[in-house]
Amino acid sequence: MTQSIEIGIIDTTFARVDMAKFAINEIKDNFENIQIFRKTVPGIKDLPVACKILLDQGCDICIALGMPGGKEKDKICAQVASTGLIQAQLMTNKHIIEVFIHEDEGKDEKDLFKICEDRTRKHAINAVNLINNPKKLAKNAGKGIRQGHKNAGSIQN
Repeated sequence: MTQSIEIGIIDTTFARVDMAKFAINEIKDNFENIQIFRKTVPGIKDLPVACKILLDQGCDICIALGMPGGKEKDKICAQVASTGLIQAQLMTNKHIIEVFIHEDEGKDEKDLFKICEDRTRKHAINAVNLINNPKKLAKNAGKGIRQGHKNAGSIQN
């Protein structure tokens, strides 16, 4: 039996794809008893405080969705945001699933869109399982499962 949970989904206006839509649809299509709180912020460096606010207000977990650009300064901003998300997790003792898709990950815009959708949907499932069904995640340990790209597979001895 799964408990009712509250999930914060935070996205940015800087992203070129509405990734929150994918996360919300994936959760609603696959789970019951989940309240979703969506918040949109300007950029990825705004994600940590938005997540912390929602976690402090009672969310069990947050999904931070961001799309840094492909330039070096964008990668630095993504690292700063990622560090802030880690700090917010440590301050609240709650998980934040970071879902960043860098603009230079795709070979073209169509490929980039597919990566955004796949990674976001898979991490939305991961977020719910992390709270409601952690044994499901443990069952997949060491299998080289990827979000946004083809699974790498496990290394066998």
